Amino acid sequence: MTGTPAPAQRFAPGFAPAIAWDVERIRGDFPILSRRVYDQPLTYLDNAASAQKPSSVIEAVGNCYRQEYANVHRGIHFLSEHASAAYEAVRRQVQEYIHASSPREIVFVRGTTEAINLVAQSYGRPRLGPWDEILITEMEHHSNIVPWQMLCEQTGARLLYVPIDDRGELVREEYERLLGPCTRLVAVTHVSNALGTVNDIRWLVERAHANGTPVLVDGAQAIPHMPIDVTRLDCDFYAFSAHKFFGPTGIGILYGKERHLENMPPWEGGGNMIRAVTMAKAVYNESPHRFEAGTPHIAGVMGLGAAIRYMESLDPVALQAHEAELLQHASAFLREIPGVRLVGTAERKCSLLSFTVDGIHPHDLGTVLDQEGIAIRAGHHCSMPVMERFRIPATARASFAFYNTIEEAGRLADALRKAVRLLS
Repeated sequence: MTGTPAPAQRFAPGFAPAIAWDVERIRGDFPILSRRVYDQPLTYLDNAASAQKPSSVIEAVGNCYRQEYANVHRGIHFLSEHASAAYEAVRRQVQEYIHASSPREIVFVRGTTEAINLVAQSYGRPRLGPWDEILITEMEHHSNIVPWQMLCEQTGARLLYVPIDDRGELVREEYERLLGPCTRLVAVTHVSNALGTVNDIRWLVERAHANGTPVLVDGAQAIPHMPIDVTRLDCDFYAFSAHKFFGPTGIGILYGKERHLENMPPWEGGGNMIRAVTMAKAVYNESPHRFEAGTPHIAGVMGLGAAIRYMESLDPVALQAHEAELLQHASAFLREIPGVRLVGTAERKCSLLSFTVDGIHPHDLGTVLDQEGIAIRAGHHCSMPVMERFRIPATARASFAFYNTIEEAGRLADALRKAVRLLS
């Protein structure tokens, strides 16, 4: 880890640092954060789209290809056996990190989107028919909408949406009203990528299970910000991607309760997912291998293992406190700017701000901020129903990670003031 001189900090009125979080030391673990963009220091605030990688993850992926690479679960030579053991060790790491009961409940997939499609096609399609219902919410990302729309087209089932209020919180009474005898599955995001809302998953699962309904949780935006305990949550499925978790792209996790996975057919056929194949038929492997057809993303799994080790080296309480301070300061800074409207003001939020500015399109804001070295996202964030709910075409979104600083929140506000002056 290398350190750089700490920039002068400024704090929003009424706030003061409450924790010891050595953010400059942590930033030294992420090489890309030291680069400049348009001759400005990079301020990376697009973490909800994809997070940056610490050196240990980059090194783990490179070391896999340099020293350890071979296909897994196939060869009897030294490298293949070593790679297979390392691959399965990461599966156990994931199990322990999210407190699953068994490594057999951990399926390696390409990402959150594939995990949700797997559940839709393998769990949902054999079980659903006309008059059955799937319950999701108005705050979902497209990856937790489109697979269910496709499943409804295939089976005749109906897709129902739990509404959200003006703060971006689920309307609990409507959730309980919509849960009914025809509800076969609830699919809900843990944290909204467009609003930052943190949903009370434990409460949602309790109500669904009382109705006899299993629950899938889209955890893509939650796992970078908070400890996840799938046993405590009691959800039936939990999906997330490594690339939002400071790991490589192209690898993700589907957690599923063993009793569900053991009773789900494979959704893709190929090598590794079978025990035997004859000219007439195939006998499938046990879970989770029956869901991992073909050669997997071996180096990506090694990088995911390094990302978990890195996260385990951090104090989760201090991490959450630092991100809460970032959210408080950034919110206060932006509220001082005339014409800025925050979209999503739920009581429980992660460190993400969606906002609009009167008379200025978010794409134009994003372009001006980019010239200042500040990377944000502008658009509908693959959550068009959220935009429809708030009757806006798009928002600008600044999403913070634990390596961001309060000084960067101030830079965002300064650049936004400049953009407003230029574009008004």
